Amino acid sequence: MDLLACPICRMFPLRLMVFEERGIKPPERVERCELYCAYHNSRIEELDHEPKCVECYGREIVNGIITCPGCGRWYPIEDEIPRMLPDELRDKTRDLKFLSKWRARIPEEILRTGRPFNLSGL
Repeated sequence: MDLLACPICRMFPLRLMVFEERGIKPPERVERCELYCAYHNSRIEELDHEPKCVECYGREIVNGIITCPGCGRWYPIEDEIPRMLPDELRDKTRDLKFLSKWRARIPEEILRTGRPFNLSGL
């Protein structure tokens, strides 16, 4: 997340919401994020404490969502895989199923106006 930008509008940083995660063994060498800590949703220079990066490296996101505050797009994370595809390569049925499944955890703005698909017409 420290280096990810929106593939459509190039906005940085993106926002991460974790729905399910599991603990994993962190690598022997852990590097601190340079610009942005997704788990604290904050730029590194704005944190009031030293981030515990080994804790982040010891987590694997199973399901979640990445959102872009710039263009309103959202990208699902399913089965540990972030699917950051351009609009024309996305599967509308699959994306709407994802939104419906996690609707209680997804911000209302994404559910109503998220791009490229949302639940406003359903």
